[in-house]
Amino acid sequence: MEVRKYVTVLEEIHSEGGRKMDPPGKRAAAIAVIKNPFAGQFVEDLTPLMDIGEELGGILGKMAVDALEIAPEKAESYGKGAIVGERGEREHAAAILHPKLGKPFRDSVSRGLALIPSAKKVGGMGTEIDVPINFKDAAFVRSHFDAMAVRVDDAPRADEIVVALVVTDCGRPHPRIGGLKKEEAKMEDGLR
Repeated sequence: MEVRKYVTVLEEIHSEGGRKMDPPGKRAAAIAVIKNPFAGQFVEDLTPLMDIGEELGGILGKMAVDALEIAPEKAESYGKGAIVGERGEREHAAAILHPKLGKPFRDSVSRGLALIPSAKKVGGMGTEIDVPINFKDAAFVRSHFDAMAVRVDDAPRADEIVVALVVTDCGRPHPRIGGLKKEEAKMEDGLR
């Protein structure tokens, strides 16, 4: 894996809708800008990208939790996303995000029973991606359905991939649309 740079973005939300959040909620995106070994070519076997995903799952997951300054078990939501430069294809992002990235990412947030939501796209430098997030141990906890916008000004270049993992220590600010609450979740099957 050839990394050009790592970027960490931390948001600390003190108020929303004119109402204070006490305590403030935090969400962090840990981002890697990597060289796409298959840029400009169609390759049948994407195993090297799957292996990169496995490595990044641990590295970026830990970076995001560390940015929040919390213990891994205090992480509440997570999500993943990737932007492939123009000489690549969406399947390159899928190879990084899906087969092997999940286990080390879940390990970095202590558990993680729920499916890790994801987004992928092809784009040029400065392309933004909304990384979807949900409660890490019960996907139907509605208060945690959210997204974090992520972008790197000078990436991805045509032969690069931007990989972003997002972790939060809270749900949306002031959730009030009903549905399953975090406190009610059984956290047995990753759904409810």
